[in-house]
Amino acid sequence: MPELPEVEVTRRSFADAIAGASITRVQLGKPLRWPLGCAPQELVGRRVQQVRRRGKYLLLDLDEGMLMLHLGMSGSLRFAPGLPPAGVHDHFEMHTSHGVLRLHDPRRFGAVLAVSGEDDPRARKLLSGLGMEPLDAHSFCWEDFASGLQRSRTPIKTLLLAGKLVVGVGNIYASEVLFASRIHPGTPACAISSVKARRLHAAIVATLEQAVQRGGTTLRDFSDASGQSGHFQTETQVYGRQGQPCVVCSTPVQVMRQGQRSTFFCPRCQKLPQELNKPR
Repeated sequence: MPELPEVEVTRRSFADAIAGASITRVQLGKPLRWPLGCAPQELVGRRVQQVRRRGKYLLLDLDEGMLMLHLGMSGSLRFAPGLPPAGVHDHFEMHTSHGVLRLHDPRRFGAVLAVSGEDDPRARKLLSGLGMEPLDAHSFCWEDFASGLQRSRTPIKTLLLAGKLVVGVGNIYASEVLFASRIHPGTPACAISSVKARRLHAAIVATLEQAVQRGGTTLRDFSDASGQSGHFQTETQVYGRQGQPCVVCSTPVQVMRQGQRSTFFCPRCQKLPQELNKPR
């Protein structure tokens, strides 16, 4: 599913082009995860001011209200002066004076929600529980991150995926940042040393920034709003490399299941703390 880097890549690929555009028509396809929240014609005449991101939500600020977009499990956006006729998996289409914005979502877990702003109860419900923004130096405070680790006995991979401490470290990126930090994915967050916690904080920023620079990760069908695929998948150190030699020590990369997700790691570079590895 699209994670934070893919959503940020999508945002950057159309934010400048749609800024200042007036909405001329809105068409809906099959129902998405949540209803739009207003009649489509109510959006006509409003102007797009800017496109922001919070976690994996794209926020389109309008001169009146805001649109919240989520790509779900399989969604992608397109924005162009003209697009081919909508297909069976195209479920939201917004025509503007600058072009057409279309949501393609085969599994329909995505959503487009019209709200009055971030203070709207529906927006607060979705955004209020999100963790720190890792690509925002002011938001991603080291002290708050370290404190959050110390308060949790949850395995670190599971904690990262939950998005309550820091947003956007999805399954691929969690395996990568833990390898870069030399932390075993099953280590309780509170058992991570200060040195490794510092490495982890830095690795989250560096890995997600690298993924954005590479256009995100395209494993199946992700592409940005201009149709460009991502390339981060060609640079992973452990993810998807089960049985292949570790790039550091040549030990075969292993995979284990955590919360129904595959976790890739090097058993030599990422050892459990000795006190946690003792038989009980």
